[in-house]
Amino acid sequence: MSTQVVSIDPMLCTGCRRCADVCPVDAIVGRRNEPQTIDASRCVLCGQCVLTCAAFMSPFDDGAELLPEMLRKRGLAEDDTAPLFAANFRIDRKKVAGMLTDPEKTTMVQCAPAVRVSIAEEFGKAPGTLSPGKLAASLRRLGFDYVYDTIFAADVTVMEESSELLQRMESGGTLPMFTSCCPGWVRHVETAWPDLIPHLSSCKSPQQMAGALFKSYGADQVGKTAGEIASVAVMPCTAKKGEAERPEMQNDGFANVDAVLTVTELAAMLKEKGIDLDSLPEEEFDAPLGLYSGAGTIFGASGGVMEAALRTAIAVTSGKDVDESGVAFVESEEEPGVFRASVEVAGKTVRGVIVSGLAHVAPVLEAVRSGNADFEFVEVMCCEGGCVAGGGQPKLLPGVDVADAVARRRKGLHDHDRELPVRAAHRNPAVKALYENFLQKPLGERSHKLLHTHYGKEAGRHE
Repeated sequence: MSTQVVSIDPMLCTGCRRCADVCPVDAIVGRRNEPQTIDASRCVLCGQCVLTCAAFMSPFDDGAELLPEMLRKRGLAEDDTAPLFAANFRIDRKKVAGMLTDPEKTTMVQCAPAVRVSIAEEFGKAPGTLSPGKLAASLRRLGFDYVYDTIFAADVTVMEESSELLQRMESGGTLPMFTSCCPGWVRHVETAWPDLIPHLSSCKSPQQMAGALFKSYGADQVGKTAGEIASVAVMPCTAKKGEAERPEMQNDGFANVDAVLTVTELAAMLKEKGIDLDSLPEEEFDAPLGLYSGAGTIFGASGGVMEAALRTAIAVTSGKDVDESGVAFVESEEEPGVFRASVEVAGKTVRGVIVSGLAHVAPVLEAVRSGNADFEFVEVMCCEGGCVAGGGQPKLLPGVDVADAVARRRKGLHDHDRELPVRAAHRNPAVKALYENFLQKPLGERSHKLLHTHYGKEAGRHE
């Protein structure tokens, strides 16, 4: 990893330990009222400490003469007036700005589903305000050559992951299968539960699948080579920065994703250029890698990956196309954050478990480790509520009801799902064309090369 993704500045940290209260893996180390540090061997890069940190320095504080050097070290302009918080993540704005002005590069950008229900908050709108059209327009104004969407790749993930689950069930493969979309969750399995790594799906995350397709199928579409493409992702998640730097996330020597911006970084770049999101017209994402279904849209909310996969699995095995699976997952009082349900797929009962928040996952993993798991498919999102609550999302000020804001963002994604004409991944015409003209079939040779990977304790460059 080039530099640490998440860190705590000892000059600013007051030792209040609010960060320790929200860390799902107990990676914050230090005594109260003393500067805290992060245990990199446990940290999953989720950035929840960044969201909750309240210790900061502004140009009006004592010691402000140190600000220019601190701004420089964080990759920010010396005239940046935003307060500097003790807990922070690496800023990659300059790297992306360099790509946008490089005449040798064709830039392709993707936006995660959760970005479209939070970016407007940076421009004064309420949490959950849907703005996909304005988001696409803003990225075009910023200078990206092709504005694509991670949701297209989420639809592809459904095709690959649901096929993998069915294959494992038919062949006696390792079950239960764990989703692998969330890099914080994958990192937690690798570092804390390494004996359970075989349970992870071999699918790359939608971010990485999109990048791999940008530099192969997408490059072919625009007459470029992989080396001529600069692949940028806009994510609600700080862990995505670390995921993009994993050595497994490349093909033919080219990284699938060259740089990752959080929502707050994108908003800062837009404001720097004088681009007002609210005043922009509604524009479409570019085709074919920007066309998406409602199933991929809900990947940004906890439970969405499971629901999207079930829609396609039920349709493929029963011949009955459905817009919604109809499966209701129920949270028990004994297992907060854990939701369970069963569904019939291909004549077999698939028992699914959804875990919303890494802090709730241990009992589920203990059941798998002890051989007492009574389920076949597990979806885990590191952040409670899903990617809508990710560490790269807009920081909510003290006094704001965080749970309500996260609920509004989740509702925004589900509303978007219901308003789209295509709501199942396998019915996305651009996904159909991708398989007909390029990948051939899910789990095929080309899919395995581009869209699947391997995970392991030694694979993810864990410090």
